[in-house]
Amino acid sequence: MSTPYPFTAIVGQDDLRLGLLLNAVSPAVGGVLVRGEKGTAKSTAVRALAALMPEVSVVPGCRFSCDPVSPDPACPDGPHAEAAGVSRPARTVELPVGASEDRLVGALDIERALSEGVKAFEPGLLADAHRGILYVDEVNLLHDHLVDLLLDAAAMGASYVEREGVSVRHAARFLLVGTMNPEEGELRPQLLDRFGLTVEVSASRDTDERVEVVRRRLAYDDDPEGFAAGWAAEESALRERIVGARALLPRVVLGDGVLRQIAATCAAFEVDGMRADIVMARTATALAAWAGREEVTADDVRQAALLALPHRRRRNPFDAPGLDEDKLDQTLDEAGPQDGNDDDDQPDPDPDPDGGGNDDGGGGGGVPPQADGDRTPPQGEGGDTPSQAPEGAPDAPGRSTGAEQQPVASAEPFRTKMLSVPGLGEGAAGRRSRARTAHGRTTGAVRPQGALTKLHLAATVQAAAPHQRARGRSGRGLVVRRDDLRQATREGREGNLVLFVVDASGSMAARQRMSAVKGAVLSLLLDAYQRRDKVGLVTFRGKKADVALPPTSSVDAAAARLESLPTGGRTPLAAGLLKAHDVLRVERLRDPSRRPLLVVVTDGRATGGPEPVALAGRAGRLHRSEGTAAVVVDCESGYVRLGLAGELARELGGTAVTLDELRADSIAGLVKDVTAAGRAA
Repeated sequence: MSTPYPFTAIVGQDDLRLGLLLNAVSPAVGGVLVRGEKGTAKSTAVRALAALMPEVSVVPGCRFSCDPVSPDPACPDGPHAEAAGVSRPARTVELPVGASEDRLVGALDIERALSEGVKAFEPGLLADAHRGILYVDEVNLLHDHLVDLLLDAAAMGASYVEREGVSVRHAARFLLVGTMNPEEGELRPQLLDRFGLTVEVSASRDTDERVEVVRRRLAYDDDPEGFAAGWAAEESALRERIVGARALLPRVVLGDGVLRQIAATCAAFEVDGMRADIVMARTATALAAWAGREEVTADDVRQAALLALPHRRRRNPFDAPGLDEDKLDQTLDEAGPQDGNDDDDQPDPDPDPDGGGNDDGGGGGGVPPQADGDRTPPQGEGGDTPSQAPEGAPDAPGRSTGAEQQPVASAEPFRTKMLSVPGLGEGAAGRRSRARTAHGRTTGAVRPQGALTKLHLAATVQAAAPHQRARGRSGRGLVVRRDDLRQATREGREGNLVLFVVDASGSMAARQRMSAVKGAVLSLLLDAYQRRDKVGLVTFRGKKADVALPPTSSVDAAAARLESLPTGGRTPLAAGLLKAHDVLRVERLRDPSRRPLLVVVTDGRATGGPEPVALAGRAGRLHRSEGTAAVVVDCESGYVRLGLAGELARELGGTAVTLDELRADSIAGLVKDVTAAGRAA
């Protein structure tokens, strides 16, 4: 087993270390989510935490780590007789992004359950993590069905495995720690709320600190055991401090005045539900115990708010995390205790007054402040609405603006109609197009390829029934053999690659019009987030097309690129379609099972170069020949409409919808499925 990097040797990252240590002191805080760019010691810190956790006492031979003092009465390995427990280090169990359901919750031997009536159960990762740490790296990339199972176990403290009427239950209480890079996509709100605390990490910009990081890392790589031995004293001191804080925790007093501050803070920031209040109370109590005090102060509440509230304020993926610290201070002052139970003149409760020291990993200031979580930036200087550029009456065919115009704010997003790819796919689980998936409604049965995961009971009985006499059946039980087992085939929904091709040319440059276009694309991006899609963004203007955002799971990154999109110049429509073709070609090689949906946002005009309209038509037919599902969002406005977007949709073999028809509550049109590729022009 490799020697882990010492926790106390981590340079900086005060908030990260504090969040992890508070959970070590009080696991009831509910875990921590670490958000940040790559290469910021997220995984290193989590793995190092395990060495600081106190040992646990378990029942000898129990695969589910039952506590000998109060064993689980429903333990599959029980019932346990009274016996002395054995101590072992707390485990850190890592959940891989590509793990299967059976690997997470465990698996039943279906053949033995049917033929012998016994519960032959192989524990999964949730059983291994009981009374330890469950670490999910890249938690935002976890499949939806695994997220659901993880949510259930975290909420109930137990894991249930159900297979055709045969069920197993075991305890699963663990410290949930997740790390993620926001550039790769956001978490589902349900899972986000399950994390007690969240911390934002980033690489230091201080030269001396970066030098020290490199120096320590090189020393560790050269001699891991020797490096760890050099930090053994600091590690031991920090471990003893955790044990002491745990012992002090039950004696910490949470006064009524402090509780009012917690409730007022959660109400002021409009967080959903009551979990935030409870987490803040537990965090403030842990902060006081960590500082060696028996009473929670207002400063503990402030620190707890910075750790527990930012991720609970997000209403959609375009909201920036963070708290307005001025508003937080004002709320705490207004809700401060009036009865004198809490003394505002108490000494500074900072658990690490030296800041950034390596002796105890304290300190930290929560999430860096952000003045506002709103997505939409001001529309002009001082928040004034920008002046409207004259649009004229009809849109002339060759009209374009050569000068580049500054980006305009998007209109408010709206709920869009359902756009889906026709046919039956086999891509990643999602919520857009029909697909063969591991979860969903049962549509048939096949012989299993490998381990059986979803038994089709009726088909299995039907396969075994004709052979009962030949197999010597004499009793009531059914004689089932491996060849009789049938795997259920299921149909659900998949996530797609939604590639946006946005016209940013002069013909789209009227400010009011471009604002509406951005609002429509933003609405489609929000829909893609909810349906678990990957998204990409191609823009075209002037003489070329650019990949503004390569395909990613981060729709908020796409929204940010869209907001800063300038307009102006000619309309190289063909260049935009050809650039999109290149992007899709590469993505088919990377992920051939994920089907693409091409969304072209344009008025259909094409200018610049010889025969621009004909060239755009040929580019459209290229997409159609490769079976790419497409929809054209027609942005043409004015009294005279040329219908060029409809012509483009026919070349693509797709469907054209107007901005009004795109709205889910519109009666102007109905968009169900994108027309199948190959449809006659």
